[in-house]
Amino acid sequence: MDFAIIKENIPQYVTAMKITLGLGLAGIVLSIIIGFLIALVRYFKVPLINRLAIMYTELSRNTPLLIQIFFLYYGLPKIGLPIDKNVAAIIGLTFLGAAYMAESFRSSFEYVPKIQIESGKSIGFNQYQLTKEIILPQGLPLAVPSIGANCIFLLKETSVFSAIAIMDLTNTTRDLIGMFYMTREFLFMLVISYAVLILPIVLLIYLLERSVGYENRRV
Repeated sequence: MDFAIIKENIPQYVTAMKITLGLGLAGIVLSIIIGFLIALVRYFKVPLINRLAIMYTELSRNTPLLIQIFFLYYGLPKIGLPIDKNVAAIIGLTFLGAAYMAESFRSSFEYVPKIQIESGKSIGFNQYQLTKEIILPQGLPLAVPSIGANCIFLLKETSVFSAIAIMDLTNTTRDLIGMFYMTREFLFMLVISYAVLILPIVLLIYLLERSVGYENRRV
């Protein structure tokens, strides 16, 4: 293991980590927001929109992120809709992630006892009041573990961004291996870099689970 060459190329990995983390976080945040809204649509079975939400969820979860990004970056320009590679990466990650987030939120909302929902309706609660007063306080803590797992999954999925020439960690590693022919050293740096990005998120999720009292809320 040549640690000198590793030390020399640390700045390139730091730059690649910033790109990976920036694109990953943008996609994750948008995924959580959109997924939350889709989960509510599916939970309340909003007419027409619910069918569209189901179709979107199935399409997104059953097609690879790589194919989705290829469609955005290479396919859309063919019909006159050119798109920046970073934007394509964020949209692709969001398109995939929102479907997983929606299912995580929806399944957690389903844990809320139906009798409480019916009781809320009986005293005149509308859907907004039911969501604010009954569903979210009980459902959101249960969603924390699966949402956290999805965040880690999506951050790891950023590795496919290298397919559209984004200089993320994977692409940087591939370029350095091609220049120096030191596969072991740069793959080692790739593993370490992803660990540096993901382990703090794992710790944050663990602390968040404890703060919302997840262990005491499981059914």
